Amino acid sequence: MDVLMLSRIQFAVTAGFHFLFVPMTLGVIVLCALMQTFYYKTGDDGWYRLVKFFQKLFIINFVVGIVTGISLEFQFGMNWAEYARYVGDVFGVPLAIEATLAFFLESVFFGLWVFGENRVSKKVHLISVWLVAFGSTISALWILFANAFMQRPVGYVINNGRVELNNFFAFMANPYGWIKFFHTASAGYLVGSFFVIAVSAYQIMKNRDMLFKRSFKLASYLGLLSSFAVLLFGHLHAIDIFKYQPTKFAAMESVWDGGKEMPYSLIVIPDERNEKNYIESVKIPYLLSFMSGFSKETEIKGLKSFDKNDRPPVTITFFSFKIMFLLGMLFIAFLVLLSYLSYSDRVDKYPVVLKTSIFITPLTYIACQLGWMLSEVGRQPWSVYGLLRTADSYSKNLSLSSVIFSLSAYSILYAAIGITAFYLIFKYAKQDIKGV
Repeated sequence: MDVLMLSRIQFAVTAGFHFLFVPMTLGVIVLCALMQTFYYKTGDDGWYRLVKFFQKLFIINFVVGIVTGISLEFQFGMNWAEYARYVGDVFGVPLAIEATLAFFLESVFFGLWVFGENRVSKKVHLISVWLVAFGSTISALWILFANAFMQRPVGYVINNGRVELNNFFAFMANPYGWIKFFHTASAGYLVGSFFVIAVSAYQIMKNRDMLFKRSFKLASYLGLLSSFAVLLFGHLHAIDIFKYQPTKFAAMESVWDGGKEMPYSLIVIPDERNEKNYIESVKIPYLLSFMSGFSKETEIKGLKSFDKNDRPPVTITFFSFKIMFLLGMLFIAFLVLLSYLSYSDRVDKYPVVLKTSIFITPLTYIACQLGWMLSEVGRQPWSVYGLLRTADSYSKNLSLSSVIFSLSAYSILYAAIGITAFYLIFKYAKQDIKGV
């Protein structure tokens, strides 16, 4: 392997590990805020105990997310100096706003929420948890808009061999960024909901406290709403990809020979080497064209219409998309069942459903990782689509041995952090709520 490939692997490892904790942060804090709102409105001590229980789990996740996020940003200077030099004037803007505005807001009120109880009024304490939730979501917004520029660059000029931001409003009006944000945020709410569902299911099965039927029901409802939002914004995002990244779209659907009136094939296995599909059957006439442009006359560009050097890895992109989509449909179906059982107050009567909810929860994390792979691998060979290739983005002065050392160090560090974090999460998730 060369320096470029090892640098890409290192970024994939660090970004993928960081992204294990981000979605859960978005979802769990919203559920904590809802629980605390019910406590504030009703004075029911049960809601207060649930907030304190899940607060511990959120704190662990929040701290690990901060640590892994900071180390992730180091790599722009270490491994991707050419990228930082070329687009740093643009890429740095949303990251700076995220750090000074969103993260500052989130951190300050996180401290107030965790340590300010009994030092401020109940109303101020309630506002603080909602501001943590708001800050977490807005933090994701700025990071996703930085990524959206990499996917569809807008609002820039090239001056003295560097990309400079000359229209901040165009940058923030990027439709690719807004759809990506809503899709990712709703996926985070879905992951957080399943996390609370799994913990609650375990506690219900242990007959610890039927208070967890409340958190189970609340998370089921939020999860169901979020799953439909993921589907809606996911489809809108696919339309944006069709418009702005036709090579990624062709790889997502493994379309080699394009045209109008394109059918949608339910069973496809790509043969990337021979530029065709091993299997392509159960075709629904015109559906792919219609889904892409709301007309059967919509023309789909096939992969063969692009130079081989401009195509993403088809197999990884295709299966990332298809498996993510199938998992999304599974989540919707299962959450419909959970919401129905919760509404009828019978979820504790079905231990098989409770056990299944625990085993399905890790699949939500896998789905998020697949979405990230689709976004980033599907953009290749570009680090900034149409402007800067990945092969021209890495630090030219890096030696192979230095990247091997940093990759090994990151892997060992993240393994230690991961083992510690998951140990603590499992420890406190299994704790009896009476001890909270």
